[in-house]
Amino acid sequence: MSVVVGFGTGLSLIAAIGAQNAFVLRQGLRREHVSAVVVFCVLADLVLVTAAVAGVGLVLARVPGLVEVVRWGGVAYLAGYGLLALRRAVRPGTLTADVRGSSRPLVPVLGSAAALTLLNPHMLLDLLVLGSLAAAHGDDGRWAFAAGVVAASTTWFAGLGYGAARLAGLFARPVAWRVLDGVVAAVMLGLASAIALS
Repeated sequence: MSVVVGFGTGLSLIAAIGAQNAFVLRQGLRREHVSAVVVFCVLADLVLVTAAVAGVGLVLARVPGLVEVVRWGGVAYLAGYGLLALRRAVRPGTLTADVRGSSRPLVPVLGSAAALTLLNPHMLLDLLVLGSLAAAHGDDGRWAFAAGVVAASTTWFAGLGYGAARLAGLFARPVAWRVLDGVVAAVMLGLASAIALS
């Protein structure tokens, strides 16, 4: 039962529209390092969920200033990423789908995935929430709960990254990229504003 609850909780936290999901979707549409990005996101969630269940979230909540550092780092990164997406939406010459995949080097792509995952201010909140929910399942059930969360993460990111390729025909047209990048820009800048004002 703890695994099922963990799976549902994981999906509800992961499936929200946000910077990381928009990035994975875009990589899937571009067919650019999709496997590496999906594996990175799943492994990052595995580490973070394990840390949350082990009680690291409670420790982080007591470190003075850490939440603010993550918050403003996240605001800066989200705003920068949003402005880049806005520029791509305005300049259609840069919005061609890469049907061969892997046009950009792997390291910068994984760097973006890492920043969008680890500089996300909601990540600390997720650590606290998952740690508390896991603790409610007792010593025997908390790791089953964690396994459910990681299973949800694996399902979600694999579906998002690899499923995006089915939309490649639609995104062969520059106007579709403009719309997608416009939505990504709005989401990123909206998140940056909401976090800055919270």
